[in-house]
Amino acid sequence: MKKILVLLLTAAFTLFFFSCTSVSREDEGTTPPGLIGPYLQNMTSRSVVIAWATPAGSTVVTTADTLYKQVNRYEYHSTLIYGLQPDTEYSYDIFHDGTDRGKGTFRTFPAGPQPFNFCVLGDTRTGHEAHRRIVQRIIEEHPLFVINTGDLVARGNDITNWETFFDINKELIRNVPYFTVLGNHEQDSPNYYDFFNLPGNERYYYFSVGDALFIVLDMEGPDLPTPSYLKGGAREEFWEGIAGDYFLREKAWLENLLTLNDDAGYIFVFFHPTWYSIKASRVAEARRRRAFWGNIFERHRVSAVMNGHDHYYEHAFHGGTHYIVTAGGGAPLYNTDAIQPETVKYEKVHHYLSIDVDEEQTIIRAVRIDGTLIEKIVIPRRNALPGDMEMME
Repeated sequence: MKKILVLLLTAAFTLFFFSCTSVSREDEGTTPPGLIGPYLQNMTSRSVVIAWATPAGSTVVTTADTLYKQVNRYEYHSTLIYGLQPDTEYSYDIFHDGTDRGKGTFRTFPAGPQPFNFCVLGDTRTGHEAHRRIVQRIIEEHPLFVINTGDLVARGNDITNWETFFDINKELIRNVPYFTVLGNHEQDSPNYYDFFNLPGNERYYYFSVGDALFIVLDMEGPDLPTPSYLKGGAREEFWEGIAGDYFLREKAWLENLLTLNDDAGYIFVFFHPTWYSIKASRVAEARRRRAFWGNIFERHRVSAVMNGHDHYYEHAFHGGTHYIVTAGGGAPLYNTDAIQPETVKYEKVHHYLSIDVDEEQTIIRAVRIDGTLIEKIVIPRRNALPGDMEMME
């Protein structure tokens, strides 16, 4: 999604069709393709990217005279709308053809501190009925934007998975910006980068809303094949040699970003694998992760860290930072069989987070799929408001 048309607008505008290059995919699938989108990406206080994909036929793969796969192809389109006013509602129409198929609305982010709501869910990859129910509840929350903590689909290289994902989310994402985190099930697939238009390098990035900073990290790294002839420790050494420098660069980037943004009112960090796992088979993996990243979140007074990967709800607390596992978006739920000393609350349940940010505090509500409350977390503001600081001086 790299080819973009820039339009300068005021308060009212009309969008016109803009085509990008057709891309063939050799992913499994037989569902007839249709229009995907429109959907909102990369929102700021002054701009938004409106994206959609149109069918471009299919690729057929055979063995001898037998059909083996029919793989749908899409053309990916995006329009960057720039010159918008902060905290303003707009309508758009990408086709302008007299139908509703290309229409939607959005509200730009505020430029300064003011109340807003956003929602978080994760591991939506399977259990489509649960995913649909949670999406409907999120729509009723009227969030400013949504963040998915990863594993959006079961197999990122399978285009049919993305067709289902966008079908479930179509009424949400045409009106609400959708930010994503790379999970292991995304498979570092070209499909992910074709469909989503994210800030920065799209693997790890940041954005701000008012004076709240949002940081998305990539804890998976490049999805590179490990030779099958490598065994035991040799496999670990191979992976560390391939991916080690990548994570060191990301760690340095994060350290610099947190230092430069120390004045933020709130800092929220998102990545896929858990920081404190309560699934016995993943406790050691989480411990190694903490050893590599150290106390970077607590040292920089991060308000909350939110993860996916382990399919349950968990709230842990350590060193002034809240760590929340929200991976109940639809995937099969896991047993919670290794409760940690840092664990405050946990439940094996499909759920999502509804988060209200205001000038004094943030309130995180963990909500079950049936709409009942798991718990409420209150997080104080990191720093005084700029106006309050001036009065103190």
